[in-house]
Amino acid sequence: MSFDTPAENKAFAEKFSFPYPLLCDTTKQMSLAWGVAKDESASHPGRITYIVDADGIIEYAEKVGDIEAHIEAAIAHFKDV
Repeated sequence: MSFDTPAENKAFAEKFSFPYPLLCDTTKQMSLAWGVAKDESASHPGRITYIVDADGIIEYAEKVGDIEAHIEAAIAHFKDV
C-alpha cells in the first residue's frame, strides 16, 4: 500500500511486472488505522508485511528491517501454516 494515486501505482506495477494490483491509500486513513503511518503528515507509509487469512484475520505482521531476513520469515510462516 502506498500514498500514491491509482495511476502511479499501476505504472509502478507495470514497470516491475507485478502480477497483482497495489493498494492505494491517498487519504492515509488505512495506514493510520493499521499503524503503518505515524501521523497524517507522513510522506510515506512504513514497511510492514501483513498476512491476512480468508476470514480477514491478521495472521502475521512484521516491520521490515533486513529485507532478506524479512522475506525468509514471511516464507517460513507460509510453510508452517
